[in-house]
Amino acid sequence: MPMYMFEAMDATGQEIRDTIEAPNEDQAQATIRDMGYFVTKISVKKARKGEEEKADGKKRGFAIGGVSSRQLTMFTRQLSILQDAGLPIVRSLKILEEQAKPGRLKNSLMDTCEEIEGGSTLSEAMGKSPKAFDRLYVNMIKAGEAGGALEIILQRLADFMEKAEDLKRKVKGAMVYPVIVIAVAVGILSFIMIKIVPTFETIFTDFELPLPAPTQMLITLSGVTARYWYMIPIIPLGLWLFVKLVRRFKEGRMGWDLYMLNVPVFGALVEKNSLARATRTLGTLVQSGVPILEGLNITKETCGNALFERLFQKVSDAIREGETIAKPIHENASAGFHPIACALWVLTFAGPCIPILFMGSELRQFGISVVTATAVIGGAYYFMRMKRRVVDHLVVNMIDVGEETGELDTMLYKVADTFDSEVAVITESLTKLLEPLLVIFLGGAVGFIVISLFMPLVSLIQNLSG
Repeated sequence: MPMYMFEAMDATGQEIRDTIEAPNEDQAQATIRDMGYFVTKISVKKARKGEEEKADGKKRGFAIGGVSSRQLTMFTRQLSILQDAGLPIVRSLKILEEQAKPGRLKNSLMDTCEEIEGGSTLSEAMGKSPKAFDRLYVNMIKAGEAGGALEIILQRLADFMEKAEDLKRKVKGAMVYPVIVIAVAVGILSFIMIKIVPTFETIFTDFELPLPAPTQMLITLSGVTARYWYMIPIIPLGLWLFVKLVRRFKEGRMGWDLYMLNVPVFGALVEKNSLARATRTLGTLVQSGVPILEGLNITKETCGNALFERLFQKVSDAIREGETIAKPIHENASAGFHPIACALWVLTFAGPCIPILFMGSELRQFGISVVTATAVIGGAYYFMRMKRRVVDHLVVNMIDVGEETGELDTMLYKVADTFDSEVAVITESLTKLLEPLLVIFLGGAVGFIVISLFMPLVSLIQNLSG
């Protein structure tokens, strides 16, 4: 049976502090009154960790990291169904905890049940497991408890998470095909450069053939590839680590996010995906009764893009000064110049041409000219795109109408649905666009290799026949 700590007063007014064992709190209070005491405070005494495990026979498994969005989405939907069926919250949580696989979610549900049994509310209990339940989740639950509509809030939260998960799955699915094709293409071209081209080079050397410029370039590329073959996996890994390092700093993260927003086609996908997630998050919070400033802060933390984080911070500051939401969004929808974003675009254009500088002294001057020209083109491209608005006038007008009519949550949902549809269209278009682009790239690479190798062979055949 649980132990209860209590504070009480006896007949003389002296304060008493003690513990008592009882099956429930009502029985504990009745027992204390029978002892002649007046109860002023009572709470469950929490057992030590070892005692808890001994009492209920459950041990917490080892867990690393947080809870996956897919796992949390499934849990939220199941919890909403159990609450809609009228089950007590603790029983619902224990049912789902027993079904959960060992890991972070199972451990967090154990902790949540213990906190609720100790007198905490559901939102307070979940707030003590931040690796499983983030601020958005906890505040939604808190709003549901305050309004007495927890089952409705759980349904909205489950719907929100399912739509977000579906959108994420579509975007990831669109990236699988090009990644696989590029990996296979790099493997095949590396094999040709390392094994096939050197064989032809030996033939050309034996016959002392004069080599045209494309063949000389191909042989040079083959030599560099054979000499530095280990750089093929190191380069993408290095780029990934470079991006991680840049994003560790506030300005670096802003520069990288601005760079991604200006990538053709893919930038529009990132922009609309971020807008869809942000507007749906804010709409869900507003509809659930979360205060607008708290909703904006939560949206800022969950939007996943530094530019939109800055935008929502500006909106939050403006609301504190008495402004509406639409006006600061309209005024801060353009990114402006950022030096790191500019540098990244210069590297994007000039970087692929830098290896020409190391292909021999005869190509060095040509390489310097090419690198300079591409760097200028990269900078010019960024300057043309840096003042582009990331939130168009349609979104601003819909939010403005929503504020005036008191239907802000409805308008935010409509904006989110619109951008979800656009993301689906862009994702499908991107997949269809990448297929011919990859074919053209592979065809061009193979064609360059074939032409470069056959030009000296044609000369050799002509000399032999002559």
